Amino acid sequence: MTEQYPTVAQAKDLAKKLRLAKGSNGTAIGHAQSLEQVAHQHGFRDWNTMLAAIGNGAPKGWSVGEKVSGTYLSQFFSATVVSVRQLKPGWFRVELDLNEPVDVVSFESFSNFRKRIRGTVGPKGHSVERTSDWEPHLQIDLG
Repeated sequence: MTEQYPTVAQAKDLAKKLRLAKGSNGTAIGHAQSLEQVAHQHGFRDWNTMLAAIGNGAPKGWSVGEKVSGTYLSQFFSATVVSVRQLKPGWFRVELDLNEPVDVVSFESFSNFRKRIRGTVGPKGHSVERTSDWEPHLQIDLG
């Protein structure tokens, strides 16, 4: 049985969470130290060894018909990829058919549901565009 390793983005997110958790307990650690600890938790000697093993390349992309999940304007979704086009290494223009429509308006007296969405996502699976609370417009789960 082979162990499922996190992606680079997931490993960095784990390191950030570890750093915040240790900081709230009164033990401040730096970014590099948290990366090293994440690598050790996954059985690697150090962060560089883990990075070499899991790869630091761009995502391979998605294929038409593939099932994906994530968030769109802070609303969770699951969807089917309708179209995908690679713009440059790691960057993709995707069109998704959502299983359930999501309300893209946060105002209580008004709704606007979307069943199909389009967006451009980068190597970390999210769009450059962000909401006013700094969340990516579109985030596709990579793991």
